[in-house]
Amino acid sequence: MAGMNLVQKLIKSHAVNVSLADAERGASLSSGKEVLIKIDQTLTQDTTGTMAYLQFEALGIDHIKTERSVSYVDHNTLQVSFENADDHNYLQDVSAKYGIIFSRPGNGICHQVHLERFGVPGKTLLGSDSHTPTAGALGMLAIGAGGLDVALAMAGFPFSFPYPKIVRVNLKGRLGPMVSAKDIVLEILRRLTVKGGVGKIFEYSGEGVKTLTIPQRATIANMGAEMGATTSVFPSDEQTKRFLEAQGRGQDFIPLSADPDAAYDEEIEIDLSVLEPLIALPHMPDKVVPVRSVAGTPVDQCFIGSCTNSSYYDLAMSAKILKGRHVAEKTSLVIAPGSRQTLLMISRAGILTDLIEAGARILESACGPCIGIGQAPRTGGISLRTSNRNFEGRSGTKDAFVYLVSAETAAASAIMGVITDPRDLGNIEPPVVPERFAVDDAMIIFPKPEGRSQSIRRGPNILPLPEFKPIPNTIEGEVLLVMGDNITTDHILPAGSKIMSLRSNLPAISEYCFSAIDPSFPKRARAASGGILVAGENYGQGSSREHAALSPRYLGVGTVIAKSYARIHRQNLVNAGIVPLIFETPQDAEKIRQGNRLAILNLFEGLQSNRIEVQNLTTGAVFMTKHGLSERQIEILRAGGALNAARCEFEKHKYAKSETSDCNSD
Repeated sequence: MAGMNLVQKLIKSHAVNVSLADAERGASLSSGKEVLIKIDQTLTQDTTGTMAYLQFEALGIDHIKTERSVSYVDHNTLQVSFENADDHNYLQDVSAKYGIIFSRPGNGICHQVHLERFGVPGKTLLGSDSHTPTAGALGMLAIGAGGLDVALAMAGFPFSFPYPKIVRVNLKGRLGPMVSAKDIVLEILRRLTVKGGVGKIFEYSGEGVKTLTIPQRATIANMGAEMGATTSVFPSDEQTKRFLEAQGRGQDFIPLSADPDAAYDEEIEIDLSVLEPLIALPHMPDKVVPVRSVAGTPVDQCFIGSCTNSSYYDLAMSAKILKGRHVAEKTSLVIAPGSRQTLLMISRAGILTDLIEAGARILESACGPCIGIGQAPRTGGISLRTSNRNFEGRSGTKDAFVYLVSAETAAASAIMGVITDPRDLGNIEPPVVPERFAVDDAMIIFPKPEGRSQSIRRGPNILPLPEFKPIPNTIEGEVLLVMGDNITTDHILPAGSKIMSLRSNLPAISEYCFSAIDPSFPKRARAASGGILVAGENYGQGSSREHAALSPRYLGVGTVIAKSYARIHRQNLVNAGIVPLIFETPQDAEKIRQGNRLAILNLFEGLQSNRIEVQNLTTGAVFMTKHGLSERQIEILRAGGALNAARCEFEKHKYAKSETSDCNSD
């Protein structure tokens, strides 16, 4: 019998619905069978956390059931009106009341802070942010999900996902000068595309892994989300031990690795020594080419930051490139340290001074430009960013051209004013990372026993959750939109300061649903009393924001029919009570037009058989769909969503009293 790979070991140690023998065999579960795992830790951020905690409150639980849950404020820290400050107060009070650690605004980006202060090898982490897999750099099984899934995990429910294919990424050799971990993950994106990781977990191994620090591994694990991967996992080794000891958390270290004879479903090999600086062209992270192929293109703006590339090393390396030079006259350079810890350290080391002297503009330790909150490029401008997504309009400027690069490439290009291969500046010696980091948790509020009596402040923008009814056996409606492939959550419900400030107000934020595609969508949906959406492949890729499912549901959408789905969004649709169907014959999608009227009859029977007939009442055509959902997901749908289903579960077990009668609805 073959040994176990690291992913199998992590699943085995947390699985709650498979036998030990099944877990040990691993391969017997590789057919997409649903697996449920116990969640040790959760994280939320403010744009998804407010809804997650409103949902947690609705469950009626008096205290979290996880080992550790952390609420971060890092996305929408711009306060131009009362909404964000009100939400931050709400998050702080909820944290105190229910036993959640609260990371205050200014303490840093959730993924970097969690890596520094809370991540533990061998543990599971569920986060209401698609880049939660960043913590896989520490040997965690870290998965992004919708806010309701995180709320349920905090309430003690296991998390479920289809058992993935496990892909070994064998790294050989060592990176050359001015080539970075960002170039490794861009190379994988170039090979696999934004759909290449769907239904997969990437497990990194090989001699090359030993040469990568935890921040470098975090960059790679972070952008596995751009391929649609469930998560990415690195071994817990000497690099992990060194990092945890530097954080004063050496006691959290345990060694973790795959067995020497472990088996995998697929394998990729990358020779680090032959990689060169890479760049993702607008408007998709997989449009990757060598930097040298587009060198000389004028650049209006460079941004170094985000959860992908804002570590001490990234900023120290950028400062080395910039030292003694100055940002070009027609180029703006903005830098956002990933955490308060990093900001303190670069300040004390003189690195911050070098950055400022070179003409960099220093931003708050937060997400900022990555999600279109501040520093939007000029009209038609070119922006080089070290972040992870370059979807059209995400920067806040619809016609801007955003390129994804390493910190080295961004710094070199800022100096030259044009896209520049950083190797053209010569071999700059990399910085030495301190053996001990500045540990200062003064901006982290740990829960206290007296917090259970905490009253919760609720601003006027924080509205109660709407009640969603169980789905009917017959769904008939107008096709409100027909869309192509790779529709992102930014297409469905855009980011940016204006819209994100409405995250705790579902009626208000729903007015922006599909505004990037058709601003008239909310009005048309209401006029039609809801309807049906049709899409191509990889529908819902990108962010974990469940508002991209809740808003269509609020506007009456009952069904989405697509060629395929991104994992998180598909589950968010189920959680919201929207039926996610898949074209049995993909070509049938091309025959449907906006305004057609579709009918789905005998839905309950079709859900059980995984074969559902759809009639086009406008054209008379009939086509077949499937869903591939588990029994548990079908139960959630029939209840009208995961919140209704969870309430019913608590009622059955007398954990809480339900105020609805949906548990016995047909």
